[in-house]
Amino acid sequence: MPRLCFPALGTIAAMALRRGQVRQNLRRYLFNPSRSISSSAAYNIEGKNDNKSSKNELELAKFAAMSDTWWDSEGPFKPLHAMNPTRLAFIRSTLCRHFRKDPQRPRPFEGLSIIDVGCGGGILSEPLARMGATVTGVDAVEKNVKIARLHADLDPMTSTIEYHCTTAEKLVEEQKKFDAVISLEVIEHVANPAEFCQSLSALTISGGATVVSTVNRSMRSYAATIVVAEYLLHWLPKGTHQWSSFLTPEELVLILQRASVNVKEMAGFVYNPLTGRWLLSDDISVNFIAFGTKFDQ
Repeated sequence: MPRLCFPALGTIAAMALRRGQVRQNLRRYLFNPSRSISSSAAYNIEGKNDNKSSKNELELAKFAAMSDTWWDSEGPFKPLHAMNPTRLAFIRSTLCRHFRKDPQRPRPFEGLSIIDVGCGGGILSEPLARMGATVTGVDAVEKNVKIARLHADLDPMTSTIEYHCTTAEKLVEEQKKFDAVISLEVIEHVANPAEFCQSLSALTISGGATVVSTVNRSMRSYAATIVVAEYLLHWLPKGTHQWSSFLTPEELVLILQRASVNVKEMAGFVYNPLTGRWLLSDDISVNFIAFGTKFDQ
């Protein structure tokens, strides 16, 4: 599987941050290393925001309006349905390696507790449950949670999923912990990425896994996710994404590192228009996913 590895980041990050060398160290690994961090991105990375909640009411309203279409594979969430097998392949590989599970087993995640933060209608939660995990799905949009519950009840293998209309921050207050915390295509829609990642980390047990996917803030991502996906192909409603809210891989690594999550692997998602399928790739210039482990400070 194509992926980028960060073998030494956990041991050198503390010193590198103090010396200001993180960007130089990551140039060997990350796409477009010369891009400087924008003022708005740096603001979010530092978490210097009076708003301690990651909820973004405008973004929540967008997804509430589309909630009835979560399981329409030809609807607004068609790209996520198409990308889901590829996302799951990365998750299966990294989690099985980390937790020493056999990826060839039909239910390799048995014995693991996994939370899907920003679960939407449950299109990721359900296959995780079918792979044997004890799954909790949370979303801040009540309509999404209702749709997820109704769909999960159609299959005995997914009816055990616990869905809640809540936020990661509230679960942290309840001192919830999970073996693995997964949040895919969510961080670009939250109000404060730094606070959000702090919550993801707090929900992860020591030595556990955190998986985050998002869209790179690059010119290619602007062309692909906004110009093409929203305006030309109409895969997504116009205004679904705000390019300024995207994070570069470098920024995501820094945010997670400061939240006590050491990024170990990263891969990109590349769309093949001839087959209509997404593939894992070393190209992280548009869509990418990161796997990290929680460490004690």
